[in-house]
Amino acid sequence: MLETVIKRDRDLGTPARVSEKLVTLTIDGQEISVPEGTSVMRAAAEAGINIPKLCATDSLEAFGSCRLCLVQIDGRRGYPASCTTPAENGMVVYTETPKLHELRRGVMELYISDHPLDCLTCPANGDCELQDMAGVVGLRAVRYGYDGANHLNDQTDASNPYFSYDPSKCIVCNRCVRACEETQGTFALTISGKGFDSRVAAGQSQPFLDSECVSCGACVQACPTSTLQEKTVIMMGQAEHSVITTCAYCGVGCGFKAEMKGQEVVRMTPWKDGQANRGHACVKGRFAWGYATHKERVLKPMIRKRITDPWREVSWQEAIDYAASEFRRIQAEHGRDSIGGITSSRCTNEETWLVQKLVRAAFGTNNVDTCARVCHSPTGYGLKQTLGESAGTQTFDSVMHTDVIILMGANPSSAHPVFASRMKRRLRQGARLIVIDPRRIELVDSPHIKADYHLPVRPGTNVALLTALAHVIVTENLVDEDFVARRCEDKAFGQWRDFVARPENSPEATAEITGVAAELVRGAARLYATGGNGSIYYGLGVTEHSQGSTAVMAIANLAMATGNVGREGVGVNPMRGQNNVQGSCDMGSFPHELPGYRHVSDSTVRAQFEADWGVTLQPEPGLRIANMFDAAMAGSFRGLYCQGEDIVQSDPDTQHVAAALAAMECIVVQDLFLSETAKYAHVFLPGSSFLEKDGTFTNAERRISRVRKVMEPRNGLSDWEVTAALSNALGYPMNYRHPSEIMDEIARLTPTFSGVSYAKLDRMGSLQWPCNDAAPDGTPIMHIDEFVRGKGKFMITKYVPSDERSTRKFPLLLTTGRILSQYNVGAQTRRTHNVAWHSEDVLEIHPQDAEDRGVSEGDWVGVQSRAGETVLRATITDRVQPGVVYTTFHFPESGANVVTTDSSDWATNCPEYKVTAVQVMRVSQPSEWQRQWSRFSEVQQKLLRERARETEATLSGK
Repeated sequence: MLETVIKRDRDLGTPARVSEKLVTLTIDGQEISVPEGTSVMRAAAEAGINIPKLCATDSLEAFGSCRLCLVQIDGRRGYPASCTTPAENGMVVYTETPKLHELRRGVMELYISDHPLDCLTCPANGDCELQDMAGVVGLRAVRYGYDGANHLNDQTDASNPYFSYDPSKCIVCNRCVRACEETQGTFALTISGKGFDSRVAAGQSQPFLDSECVSCGACVQACPTSTLQEKTVIMMGQAEHSVITTCAYCGVGCGFKAEMKGQEVVRMTPWKDGQANRGHACVKGRFAWGYATHKERVLKPMIRKRITDPWREVSWQEAIDYAASEFRRIQAEHGRDSIGGITSSRCTNEETWLVQKLVRAAFGTNNVDTCARVCHSPTGYGLKQTLGESAGTQTFDSVMHTDVIILMGANPSSAHPVFASRMKRRLRQGARLIVIDPRRIELVDSPHIKADYHLPVRPGTNVALLTALAHVIVTENLVDEDFVARRCEDKAFGQWRDFVARPENSPEATAEITGVAAELVRGAARLYATGGNGSIYYGLGVTEHSQGSTAVMAIANLAMATGNVGREGVGVNPMRGQNNVQGSCDMGSFPHELPGYRHVSDSTVRAQFEADWGVTLQPEPGLRIANMFDAAMAGSFRGLYCQGEDIVQSDPDTQHVAAALAAMECIVVQDLFLSETAKYAHVFLPGSSFLEKDGTFTNAERRISRVRKVMEPRNGLSDWEVTAALSNALGYPMNYRHPSEIMDEIARLTPTFSGVSYAKLDRMGSLQWPCNDAAPDGTPIMHIDEFVRGKGKFMITKYVPSDERSTRKFPLLLTTGRILSQYNVGAQTRRTHNVAWHSEDVLEIHPQDAEDRGVSEGDWVGVQSRAGETVLRATITDRVQPGVVYTTFHFPESGANVVTTDSSDWATNCPEYKVTAVQVMRVSQPSEWQRQWSRFSEVQQKLLRERARETEATLSGK
């Protein structure tokens, strides 16, 4: 599809190893000029001459081990490998001579002599480079073999749930080992033994599942035979067509090629032209797509009068008409603002646009919010105040030009693994690293990377620490005075300088608050300010605090003070958690903003939408998610349309959320599965997976990428069609024929998207907004000459202690995060083989805290806060500091958010997930909430099983 349109980026994001100086050589009589440093193999490829190869691939450094790419060069002895030989001026190269033919056939014969003779039954048949190269060199017979016990007799390792390792087919080309090192950065594979005894070994010659392998699939992608092969390919055979689309997991936004047989996915391979991932992937994006066809997926609309009633399957029309009639009834009885909607960061830009349009135009209210409220709303607020735009400043590729990285409140190895691999590559090249995190994450002390500084900040004290870093930069005269003078507001900078220079903001004064030694703070500040290009990457460990917005502003202050904005290798980079968090915000999902981050009170902006949409819009902001819950408890908010979000599991203070939903009269949930939120729904509208829809996602670097339908919606309708049908039933017409028409509307009404179209996205692969007349090809790096707001504005960042502080009753601080194999509330990954790595949420506790409480490894422990109590299994580790406990939130039965409280960010109401005061104690039974959850789930599952039996009986004619 797009392979013929978009030119291949052959450097795959690595720094150029060639210069601008050209050299000219002759290859097979053809004169060609290439940049100095280009290999002969690459030069030949540029001239359309393909030299046979096995160990070489465009995604890895040249290795020169297979000896198949030999060439002849005038004036040189022997036959050098073309992949490792640089082109030189005047060089005369021959790639096809009788001697070369003889040598290549001999090399290939040795490979085949130690290879199984099962080409016809090999799962890689039709997709095997070894077969291809045997044909290219003209090998027709093999004269010798090896009679001893060698790897032909080795057993296949099928321990990994997604791929198998068959050593009998291995040619020991080293590509898998190099892919694990260079592309992924895990170093899980090695070559053990010599000669015929050579083997690829995982870990300490362990099964793949038990080794350090993270199942990213880079080794499978690199393997030129079927030694490493997806189990789906073994079962289904080779695909017959492919479609380019975008991953629906984290905010990296990886491009994938969905390889298909009719309506079935055979495998997902990372797209080499994907500008966010450069041909790499993680275990989730590459392998965990089976949820789309999982047996628990609901494919028929359902309605019920009360949440205690059984579900009743109905037609789409009946479900839509019922939802519309209930919403109209509620508004007639309780007023226009008694209903609202929540958009999803897992849905496309086009679908999100329609939901907020439905709420504003069909409902007639601004009561719309998004799950970005509970993760990165402080990013939008903080960056808008300081830099003028609610988004990150850089491309992911920019990290390859950085010299010093501050990584704060983020664990990319688990949450953004493809970006983490690129970051680790840069760190191995010599970049320096400062980690600010309460936990000792993998990047602090992995076998191949050591952070220069780890600042183990006490949860809730980020602002004090960031201001202490600024104190060092100001008082030690490390400010980039020229940059500040040219680019920032003088008065605001002066006030900020005076504030951070106060003695109470020094590292020594704040050490007792933050728990970080003053010398570590001073060393880290000096390194960031003086180490060259400095970049800051941060995550939910910054935003999900009562001072989340303040911390984001403090980060922007640091970047401006040191001049680290507006060029490659620097910047302020929020790591967005879900695939379309950025897009859901861009599309106007907040109750106070229309698309493009323009306030609803702006009459000029509102008039543009009113003219286009043919309605009068409300000038006052609507309710945030938390306000909706409070209003529901008060009786004034009665109806909710919730698309693609499981707010009962993902939002804080679960019991309050559940009580608010139970108080409503009509909740419409649109999702793939009967989620925790669906337990409180009156209408269930089956959703469509990313494999079944057309649209776009916008990733953490503002990159807009196409999502393409690879199979027809199993539920019968795409999500945008469902929203449009509901709007039509409410009396507000939405008559789109394709999502491309929705994007045309987005471009018409959103200045930063005015140059975006499906045609341009198909032509260019992706675009980074702003994309408009001033930047027709998009904007990879923002704030180059000036900030979006004009002059950058320094903001005062006074530390205010969180209400969630350790006390005698609740002496520990609970913080939360993610793990590599699972994603968010786990609705998708829990329904895949990813549970082989992580089948439950556990509580990490420091050895001293465990000893004080008589807790041993694997014990059940009660975790109690002022909001509630749950029970988790304990794991004892010094990755958390004394006084801090940590868990994930991927499994609903864990009840992680039963204990999180209503504490939230002062500016945006983003919940303070990262700081909850708790007590931990050994227990022998589940909590009361978990017992209720278990009973409720059993009832739901019984109803589902009965409905499935009825459907099966109907289909079989009984």
